[in-house]
Amino acid sequence: MRPSFGARPTKDGVSFRLWAPGARRVDLLLDRRHAMQRRQDGWYVAEIAGLTAGSPYKFRIDDEIDVPDPASAFQPEDVFGPSEVIDHDAFAWRARDWRGRPWEETVLIESHVGTFTREGTYRAMIDRLDHLTATGITAFELMPLADFAGRRGWGYDGVLWYAPDSAYGRPEDLKSLIDEAHLRGLMVFLDVVYNHFGPEGNYLGRYAPSFFTDAHTPWGSAIDYRVPQARAFAVENALSWLGDYRFDGLRLDAANHIMAMPGEQSMLQDLSVAAGELAKATGRHIHLVLENGDNRASLLDAAQEPPNGKYRAQWNDDYHHVWHVMLTGELAGYYADYQTPRMDLARALASGFVYQGEISEFWGKKPRGEPSRELPPATFVNFLQNHDQIGNRPLGDRLESLASPRQIEAALAVTLLAPMVPMLFQGEEWGSKVPFPFFCDFQGGLADAVRKGRRQEYAWAYEKYGDEVPDPLDPATPLSAVLDWSGRTPEQDARLALVRDLLALRRKEIMPRLKGASFGDAEAADSGLLRAHWRMGDGTTLRLLANLSDHEIISTDSAGTPIWGGAAGDRLPPWSVVWRLGG
Repeated sequence: MRPSFGARPTKDGVSFRLWAPGARRVDLLLDRRHAMQRRQDGWYVAEIAGLTAGSPYKFRIDDEIDVPDPASAFQPEDVFGPSEVIDHDAFAWRARDWRGRPWEETVLIESHVGTFTREGTYRAMIDRLDHLTATGITAFELMPLADFAGRRGWGYDGVLWYAPDSAYGRPEDLKSLIDEAHLRGLMVFLDVVYNHFGPEGNYLGRYAPSFFTDAHTPWGSAIDYRVPQARAFAVENALSWLGDYRFDGLRLDAANHIMAMPGEQSMLQDLSVAAGELAKATGRHIHLVLENGDNRASLLDAAQEPPNGKYRAQWNDDYHHVWHVMLTGELAGYYADYQTPRMDLARALASGFVYQGEISEFWGKKPRGEPSRELPPATFVNFLQNHDQIGNRPLGDRLESLASPRQIEAALAVTLLAPMVPMLFQGEEWGSKVPFPFFCDFQGGLADAVRKGRRQEYAWAYEKYGDEVPDPLDPATPLSAVLDWSGRTPEQDARLALVRDLLALRRKEIMPRLKGASFGDAEAADSGLLRAHWRMGDGTTLRLLANLSDHEIISTDSAGTPIWGGAAGDRLPPWSVVWRLGG
């Protein structure tokens, strides 16, 4: 599939294409100005002979404003500078035979390039890949890389979707990171944002206003995917990350804010079909994951191989929320929807989502979700922490600062051995307490607006903590989030050993049985005793027995052969977990 957008080297030079239906004239700015030819449907094209990769360029719109390429492959001087022509075919891949791994082998860790290491670069991450493989991680997921304004940020304000942010290195540095990961057997996923563009550095509204609708997401104008060019822009971007960079999968942020018209095939379906065609053409495993607050089970199918309109899995926020309420007692905001956390946890373990059509108070007192029990358990990505659930707290404090080690270790023993796909957040494997507060690098009025908005949203926190609440615009804030790789305590070494043992057991006993597994049943007693079981793909039964309370519980459950936690006997200590197979 030939890309419609951007600059691509040819055998004679470079071809440039810009969709600018709202422009009367477009010039390509190189060493001099080149008038671009207007074609039908608002396309402007130029073929420049003799031009090579590495050349900087911009577009001039109507002799009024100079803009970067919206499909720029690289912005060495950030979003306001010139774009650079990149030859993706020039990179010499070493892991040429890499075809990925089956979804059932996935153990994720979410990472932010800028804080994963002190250097904050793609290449610096390479030195930590062996740690991930030794831990039992099989895939790491990078927070968004699409170029955003400034040198610091989470990435969810990206405006140039095709350009990996230059704050972390060049495109070839990112490719080297992915290549080295593949050489070690690690998959690499990328978080992508297709529901909005960031507020600074996006010029599409000037020359392609039909990209947007009058509707709004919480973060800006909604993208009008009824427009074929807007739809193609997103789908081709996904194919660029999957093809040009060889990412093994994508996680689509806040898919419930991607506008779709009733009765027509959505952009989400088009993207899945296109990714599936790439998978078939290359023989690769490609995995697509959603974040979707609507809990739409109908969009999901973990068994669809390759993708063909559906998505492999969804981040299961419900699962996180019930654990958070149980371990912290917090009931503010969306946590108020989980007043019976042990019962809600049993529902999540027995059928995926907690909300499968029930009324959600937080979501506007409306029904939320669709029945999910018939889906395979591996359709759900379960986690105890992620960037949102840590970073959207006023202090960016982790679960380690809110719950006891014994409670967290019980939660890990459930999460890492259950037949759903587990995900950790960077440093969670050793119980890091390094915060992950929200940060960005806007300027002027936008920076003031961010500060004002945070103070309004977290007024109670500013009243309680005052100056302890991190300023998201302060350069010291992202520095406070950088992982400390050298300062682990004996307790943290013990946590890392626990996680490695759990993941080694998952690799041996759970992964080989995941394909074809199905939900069973679960129940939670008022005492804190939790029971659950699943039918695994080889016909065996996986059983969970856990005491999720601060007191000892007497239990006579003994079916199956213990694989974790030993034989429970009659007495279960507080916050203890037993896993068995068979029976």
